[in-house]
Amino acid sequence: MLKLKTVSGRLRKLLLGREQTKVGDGIDQKSRSLLVVDDEESICFSMRDYFSQHGFKVDTAREMEEAEGLIKATDYNVIIQDLRLGLARHPDGIDIIKLVHRRNPDTRIVVLTSYGSPEAEAEARRAGADAFLRKPKPLSQVAQVVQGLIESPRSHAVRPAKHVSA
Repeated sequence: MLKLKTVSGRLRKLLLGREQTKVGDGIDQKSRSLLVVDDEESICFSMRDYFSQHGFKVDTAREMEEAEGLIKATDYNVIIQDLRLGLARHPDGIDIIKLVHRRNPDTRIVVLTSYGSPEAEAEARRAGADAFLRKPKPLSQVAQVVQGLIESPRSHAVRPAKHVSA
């Protein structure tokens, strides 16, 4: 085991969490649950491998229908997704973001896409994306973003009630 004195506080927490998950000390697995939605098999494979080694339970989906089924069946803590799946001109990822926020508004969403225009980013953020990253991105950087989102849960602002005049 690593000497925990030699690593930073954040990394220390991550490593301790990984060790506790291995031992099975009742760690809440939902807080380590991740969905990767990307039509590129190599990206799904590498992210599943990387995040699984870091204590996450990882599911992957390569198409819209598969992602919808997983989202309806599981409350993920974080979803990493592409904006466009397959050859579709419409960014399916926006629909996924909206579905996630209807089902579980606490789920954090990281968009990881090659289609990184300022307009696409603005649309994704309006739909509820928490982070917008452009491919290619090292897995270690994606993991830092994911860890930051896990450590800072979404705050729900109280919205004033709308009054409807009769």
